[in-house]
Amino acid sequence: MQELETVIALSRTQFAATALYHYLFVPLTLGLSVLLATMETIYVISGREIYRRMTQFWAKLFAINFALGVATGLTMEFEFGTNWSTYSHFVGDIFGAPLAIEGLMAFFLESTFVGLMLFGWDKLSRGKHLLVTYMVALGSNLSALWILVANAYMQHPVGSEFNPETMRMELDSFTALLFSSDAQAKFVHTSIAGFLTASIFVIGISAYYMLRNRHRAIAIRSFRVAALFGVFASIGVICLGDALGFVSGEGQPNKLVAMEGLWETAEAPAGFNVVAWPDQQAMENRFELQIPYVLTPLVTHSFDGSIAGADDLVRQAEVRIRDGIPALRALETLSDNPKDPDALRQFRTHGDNLGYALLLKRYAPDVSQATPEQINRAARDTIPPVAPVFWSFRIMVAAAFGMLAFLILATIYSLRGQIADKRWFLKIAPWMIPVPFIANEAGWVVAELGRQPWTVYGQLPTWVSASTHSVGYMIFSLTGFVAIYTLFIVVEMYLMVKFIKQGPDDTPRHGSSPALATPGHTSQWSEA
Repeated sequence: MQELETVIALSRTQFAATALYHYLFVPLTLGLSVLLATMETIYVISGREIYRRMTQFWAKLFAINFALGVATGLTMEFEFGTNWSTYSHFVGDIFGAPLAIEGLMAFFLESTFVGLMLFGWDKLSRGKHLLVTYMVALGSNLSALWILVANAYMQHPVGSEFNPETMRMELDSFTALLFSSDAQAKFVHTSIAGFLTASIFVIGISAYYMLRNRHRAIAIRSFRVAALFGVFASIGVICLGDALGFVSGEGQPNKLVAMEGLWETAEAPAGFNVVAWPDQQAMENRFELQIPYVLTPLVTHSFDGSIAGADDLVRQAEVRIRDGIPALRALETLSDNPKDPDALRQFRTHGDNLGYALLLKRYAPDVSQATPEQINRAARDTIPPVAPVFWSFRIMVAAAFGMLAFLILATIYSLRGQIADKRWFLKIAPWMIPVPFIANEAGWVVAELGRQPWTVYGQLPTWVSASTHSVGYMIFSLTGFVAIYTLFIVVEMYLMVKFIKQGPDDTPRHGSSPALATPGHTSQWSEA
């Protein structure tokens, strides 16, 4: 059992590392693709050559990020089969469908048009090239949609039913899978977070150029487009983050407990823990600083709703574990005789709580002989690791509001034509570039660590989902992945820095007006 626990821990660590590395690239791809479409639209409408060069420059950085994002993402799908074979068998019929659609419809669409976007400037008309860029943006975001539909099933399994004869979940409503509240909220929140990431990225690099008085015409215009784009994205990501939190709180109250450090059920009006020191073992906060009356309207969108705490959720889990024990025993009978009528009847009666009985099997190999202490231990496992989820959530929220304030100032200074004179602000801007990436990673930790102890919430515990590899194999695999992905990050940073230092092409094409390419000493309004 100890070796199994180690293999599971290593498998989780490897997938977490793979996903966190990959997710460094994804939001920038989502956001930059839409920003490129915006910039090129301005070029096509205005006919001003500088917007063409502006789009071409940011497209180079997009291409670098896109290529490395693809390289880090492809291995994740194979990892489901190699390291999580029980999970793949259990939900392959459901999970595989959106992944296949993502590959066939979105990824192929995106990859095909990326080449045309990068190399088709002199081969396609303005309108056709703009259409290509729109298709890249569409493909990027459709790719995110299908991935998040698959992920949302892990968070909130809908549109499926467990077949005790095949021992698999089977899809019975693709519409329910696609339009689940979790999938839609996740997609919009994640896409807009990508728009915000790209806006801060473009603003930071544009500020770098303005500080050094290089490429000012492109830098000022890029800054303004990104600031306007970003301020709306930051408002959207906060509002839709609240919507996603409401959806998650309804479907995953245990995750909400971890996000808020809520150990006891809170009656209205509940206070919001700004900071706290959660103690998982004692199921209490050693220290907490609250804002009164705030949590209830935030979580319930009302002023009189109660919020379930860890104490009540553990008691509910104990009830579900006890109810799931007959289902697990029936399933063991059905594994030998799939047509046994008594076992089928018993499974249909108690099958909704099968996953909870599987939690108990970790501590009691014969669940029919489980002690109250073992049941309580399994029930306490339903509360995710509170401290990392609690603090990751606060890092994400603080970053979001910090970026909103930054982007409001950026927009005001840019629209007033004052940005080139605000050197203190320009000096801050490049240091803001890591902030959305940190927020994105923190959000991923909240979503995925907050789902524990499940791979499929309420259905399949993580501890039974992994493949049966040796510890040595997992250590070797984990070390190799971390080394290769770290190399990818180094390559990304090297190429990004190289092309940022090189900067955009300031040479106007034949026939274009030099005044549109060189800012000279005119006012910023004349450079718009």
